[in-house]
Amino acid sequence: MTSLPNQVNHDLSKLPDIRTLVSRAASLWGDRTALIFDEWDKKLTYTDLHVQSDDITKALLNLGVKKGDKVGVMMNNRPEFPLSWLAICKAGAIMVPININYQEYDLAFILENAEVKLVLGSSEFASLFQNVQKAKPFLNTRFIAIDDDESKIESINHFIMSRGDALPTVFSETVANIQYTSGTTGKPKGCILTHGYWLRIAEKNILSAAGPQICKDDIMLTAQPFYYMDPQWNLITAIASGAALIVLDRFHPSSFWAKIREYDVTFFYCLGAMPALMLKMPPKPLDRQNNVRYIGCSAIPANLHKELEERWRTPWYEAFGMTETGLDIRMPRDEHDQLVGKGCMGLPIDDREVRIMNDKLEDVPRGKTGELALRGAMMMTGYYKNPDVNKKAFHNGFFLTGDLAYMDKLGYVYYVGRKKEMIRRSGENISAMEVEEVLKQHPCVHNSAVIPVIDELRGEEVKAYLVLKEGNQDETISVHTLIDFCKRKLAYFKVPRYWEYRKALPLTSSERVAKHQLIKEKDDLRKGAYDRVDDIWR
Repeated sequence: MTSLPNQVNHDLSKLPDIRTLVSRAASLWGDRTALIFDEWDKKLTYTDLHVQSDDITKALLNLGVKKGDKVGVMMNNRPEFPLSWLAICKAGAIMVPININYQEYDLAFILENAEVKLVLGSSEFASLFQNVQKAKPFLNTRFIAIDDDESKIESINHFIMSRGDALPTVFSETVANIQYTSGTTGKPKGCILTHGYWLRIAEKNILSAAGPQICKDDIMLTAQPFYYMDPQWNLITAIASGAALIVLDRFHPSSFWAKIREYDVTFFYCLGAMPALMLKMPPKPLDRQNNVRYIGCSAIPANLHKELEERWRTPWYEAFGMTETGLDIRMPRDEHDQLVGKGCMGLPIDDREVRIMNDKLEDVPRGKTGELALRGAMMMTGYYKNPDVNKKAFHNGFFLTGDLAYMDKLGYVYYVGRKKEMIRRSGENISAMEVEEVLKQHPCVHNSAVIPVIDELRGEEVKAYLVLKEGNQDETISVHTLIDFCKRKLAYFKVPRYWEYRKALPLTSSERVAKHQLIKEKDDLRKGAYDRVDDIWR
């Protein structure tokens, strides 16, 4: 199937904001399917999307939300999530997506740091909010349930009523999101993303010759949680093009391609362990019976690239982007065949500049590895309430990604690895420092260090080294006690898989843990550690 942008999409660069985008879609494609939620067996047309998000906007205004207020959204992949985001944008407010796996510690930090005024969430999270407010009474965040509930929880339905006040003026530079991404040496940082940031990504997905050129005949699919970036840019791209977007509850390797066939999907994006997990599924006779014409993927395993394409008879295109920068580098469509399996990310998007720098922030020669730096239109405007980090993150307008790469003589960019101290598990970015801080809160823990362990399935797993306080021994402090402690404080994916007790940890001259020494101590970092998944000491 050949997808070319329709004439109507040529005005995308003139759209000022997401509110106008939604209104435009309802006018152009009112009765066409906009969203299908597989788990909920629910469909929304573009008219539904506009009208129902308008209702939530009315409720927000009646709740006292004003332009620039931060509104959290904490729910799974249900229709109310995208509707809430669009409503928040229409109100000129700012969405703060909240990971549904957060527990008291991580949730409290986000609410306090982002100064969240109220949260729209599933009623199942109300008790968690109550616990946070008991522990931190100075937080005045109000919780509003978006689903019907017979309890005493305030419901959004009580506030949907006529509202005559004019909506505030919104521009492309108006902030739409504060999107938290895990830090490398500290707590999560809030990326400030504007309406223009999202509209640019949609425009590049529709009009760029190097991209998928999404149009109204396409059927897109997303299988990630809506509090992540990818379903959000999928949504904006669909609204801008008139395409339909299928929303799965999450990624299920065993049924993923069955859903692709069921909904006649033509485009999807994946990352992390998803490609490898797909290949681990037993081949089926129907594998090649699909209408997928474009698969976008970050970090396609070079050794699996050809096998992935042959298995499902579909083209996979490498792409690079970050929460901080949006869409940056892409494999050109007309050069796909010669780049398969090369580990090449492609060329910079037409409005992006790429530089490869050394530690002195000087350009390195072509072919030499250095830190990938990006500059261009509609990137984040900075990290929220973090001026010191902002100063370090930018150099002459270039954002320093913390990723290592090199550029060949023709300008193609190749990914090498991560410079930052971050653990990436199944697509989740985990700050080692954040996990260490929680471990140190346990009364029996004196010191801790958290490092990544290479894992074939997840990419990386989390390992914790622990030094107990004097008078405590690992025989008396069960590792299960510490695991349960972390589970109460952190999202499940942040809880270390591997645990190792130490009498002391190697330190640098500045009294920091010398993690590089821990990493180099042994070939297999699992040896001598407790594996909580397999429930054994290795």
